[in-house]
Amino acid sequence: MRQFSQGNFIVSPPFFKESGRQLCSESERKILSLMMRNPGRTLAEITKLSSFSQQSVSRLVKGLIDRGILVAERKVTTGKRGQPSIATDLAKNYAYTIGISLMTDCVTVALMDFSGTILEQRQHILPAMTRRAVKEKLHQTCDDLITTHNVDRKNILGVGVAISGYSLGGRSRYNTPPNLDEWALIDIDEILSEELDLPVWVENDGSAAALGESLIGIGRNYANFVYLFIAAGIGGGVVINGEMMRGCNGNAGEIGLIVPSDKYHRPMLDLLLDIIQKNGIQVDGISDMLDKFDPDWPGVNEWIEKTEPALSLVVSAVAAILDTEAIVLGGRIPKSLARNIISHLEIYDDGRRAEPRAMPRILISDFTGDSGAAGAAMLPFHKYFFNNKDDI
Repeated sequence: MRQFSQGNFIVSPPFFKESGRQLCSESERKILSLMMRNPGRTLAEITKLSSFSQQSVSRLVKGLIDRGILVAERKVTTGKRGQPSIATDLAKNYAYTIGISLMTDCVTVALMDFSGTILEQRQHILPAMTRRAVKEKLHQTCDDLITTHNVDRKNILGVGVAISGYSLGGRSRYNTPPNLDEWALIDIDEILSEELDLPVWVENDGSAAALGESLIGIGRNYANFVYLFIAAGIGGGVVINGEMMRGCNGNAGEIGLIVPSDKYHRPMLDLLLDIIQKNGIQVDGISDMLDKFDPDWPGVNEWIEKTEPALSLVVSAVAAILDTEAIVLGGRIPKSLARNIISHLEIYDDGRRAEPRAMPRILISDFTGDSGAAGAAMLPFHKYFFNNKDDI
């Protein structure tokens, strides 16, 4: 069995090396990033969205079509005289990735095609998130998804993993929450690449979800936003000019650390679980609570009242420091609960004179699946196709 790690294929992973596929240039990646965020556009529309001339866009798109990365999908009538325009799209079957989300009580596995579509995702609730139990589920689930969807393993670019915790050195070692003890302080990429026989990238779950949101979620509409990842704990990710900000040590977006836990109730689902159980709601863990969630449960309003001050402080800090267009609430928080708490939030401001400063919009992620797994699946694609930086 081959072994891969992030440092072993800086030039190119087996997806390129063993197939003769070419790496994309910086200009091609900019075009592909536009296509991911704006599917089905014509050459004229792509030109307007880009900084390239019409001739450059035509040349780049033709080259990507010739290599099978883009496809000419259909003719679009513009209403003007002359031939209809050709709309182009990402070639769905050009490549695939697998996204894995390691949470405190479960693991989710998602298979994604090159258009960013989740073909299928499966979640497994485990009594303990041990390495042995998780690896067994991952191996079985990945093999089954590949077989079920008739995907050639040669067309799998790699695997992305989203996990809670602080990054140690900006690579694949994380200081995880207690429920993920066996995944703490180890090289996760090496362990899982050996198990799955595929290259692996690892990222904090909040940052991974922010990346996914920027490419296939509501973040497509905002070049600058902060993503609040509310799950067992609270974290997040920062997207500036369409790119995920990692920080010097890979820990940009650790939103929860803005509020000290001894002075505030952080908006975490662990706290919600504790409150509703004390109010007599019978649920077995966070995943079970989310499956059965009812916004009218006793204890839900208590959670909102307790956590609103902390979340108002967080959104106020984001607005003051980063001045982004939007703040997106996502992660595992139910949309009905997110809507309710947003209505209670306050962004602190001096309110000076008659023209106050512009404030970010507070939005709910429109992603319907596991945001961590979707963002994780985007990690390999982002590295080689959907970024605007020449960092390969």
